[in-house]
Amino acid sequence: MIEQFALRISAEEMQRYYAGAARVVIVRAESGRRIQFSAEHLRQFVSSTGIAGWFEIEYDGNGKFIRIDCLKRFVDV
Repeated sequence: MIEQFALRISAEEMQRYYAGAARVVIVRAESGRRIQFSAEHLRQFVSSTGIAGWFEIEYDGNGKFIRIDCLKRFVDV
């Protein structure tokens, strides 16, 4: 299954994930579904200001993560 969602996380908030205080990101997809996934999947998208963009996530029929892509980066966080 493939879902799309917008995500904005500041650099300060991302520090909580790196410190281990938070491990799971929960978002509301465009379809209205609530999706949760490991914050480690976002590392490749983190900039000095955090993360801001429109993302696409794919997972299998059992809910296992397959991939995540940033379709469009937003300028502000």
